[in-house]
Amino acid sequence: MENNTALSHHRKALKINLDPTIYGSFAEIGAGQEVARTFFQAGAASGTIAKTISAYDMSFSDNIYGPSANGRYVSQERLLKMLKTEATELTGVLKEKIKPETRFFVFANTVTTLNFTKDREGHGWLGVRYQLTPKGKANEVILHVRMLENDSLQQQQTLGILGTNLIYACFYHHQHPNSFLQSLLDDLEKDQLEITMIRMCGPDLDYVDNRLLGVQLVKNGMARAIMFDSNGNLQQPSEMVYKKNLMVFRGGFRPITYAGLDMIRSSYSMFKNDPDHDKKHTITMCEITMNNLLDNGDFSEQDFLDRVDILNGIGQNVMVSDYRYYYKLVSYFSQFKIKNLRIVIGFPTFQKIFNKEYYSELRGGILEAFGKLFTDNMKLYVYPAYDADKDQLKTSKELELPKDLQLIYEYLIVNRKILDIEQVNMKFITIFPKDVLKNIKAKNPKWEKMVSMYVKDQIKTKKLFGYQEVEV
Repeated sequence: MENNTALSHHRKALKINLDPTIYGSFAEIGAGQEVARTFFQAGAASGTIAKTISAYDMSFSDNIYGPSANGRYVSQERLLKMLKTEATELTGVLKEKIKPETRFFVFANTVTTLNFTKDREGHGWLGVRYQLTPKGKANEVILHVRMLENDSLQQQQTLGILGTNLIYACFYHHQHPNSFLQSLLDDLEKDQLEITMIRMCGPDLDYVDNRLLGVQLVKNGMARAIMFDSNGNLQQPSEMVYKKNLMVFRGGFRPITYAGLDMIRSSYSMFKNDPDHDKKHTITMCEITMNNLLDNGDFSEQDFLDRVDILNGIGQNVMVSDYRYYYKLVSYFSQFKIKNLRIVIGFPTFQKIFNKEYYSELRGGILEAFGKLFTDNMKLYVYPAYDADKDQLKTSKELELPKDLQLIYEYLIVNRKILDIEQVNMKFITIFPKDVLKNIKAKNPKWEKMVSMYVKDQIKTKKLFGYQEVEV
């Protein structure tokens, strides 16, 4: 039996070309017709390709697909217009002439590769609209990709391979989402590209949960981070946070407690008084690291979905990343030209940031890390902890540091790069998720006073985090 996962992209193209039931069009904008070229070079392309088009000039593109609503041609909106227009034309022209067993498809991409001066990053949108059964309703897969190679010709070649892998996966890996994802990088290396968003939908793909698909991108090392909006929809990060004010809360959120809600409320209230605040262009993001999602190396899909559902239910956007260190998280956000970045952390985590051992992998040590962490537009908001021995709050002012770090710390304080959150609710400050889980496991109703009414109802109704009703 042929091992499909081992096929090269040329063999994949040939296999599709030799399948008499698959027939469709290719529409590619911006980086040449790299995917169509692969199918032509594979041989027997006349059995697959009804049409290829490259509306490179914007006027021709507008004439075919209509004007761009936001003035951007490399966008999800443009890709969807291309898929719809080409699919309508394909089925309209050929509906009376095609064999009854034919399964139509349209492949489209709109991509910009590295420019001559190398001051613009290569990225783009790719998509396939296709039938898995003759005369069946169409399915659709779209994705966004960042091109990481430092040469435009190499990026074009990578695009040709990725597009071929995508078409092949749509027909031969559609029943196994994770195999689908992994096959996209056949004949490619992870340092050549990053897939930042993917969405699968349609009558044959309605079993796919795109939230899990996004997390698998991070788990497989195909993306460093993915984002969901407050409705649970996977979004392209640059379109979600570009030139926005962003507040980020890192945590496990298993579950989010009154303390977590107070952290969000009090920090946002603090930022509202900042002269840089803009309500219309400010979003909050609850970030979960991949390490936090892995339980003894295993990823619990249901546990993850439960956390996302609760966070979405209280109106929060969610991010999953593999960035263990905060300075790497800040570097990631810097590519999106964020106006102002606020990272909110608790006092115990704040202490760890000043531990030099965390930065041993950097030649410049903690100085290099802090240069990347405390960028011009970033401030650290510190949520206090409670010191039971002294019956007082622990804030940034109580941080004990060795002498060689004291001057660095004072510089950050004077320049207001570190700010204490002051308007906190003392009733909630000693509540921790681990205590909620401990009480749920012990069937102790004490946990119900540690979370909001909404979170409590969700845990009870859906029996989350091991909850069991207490027998009377």
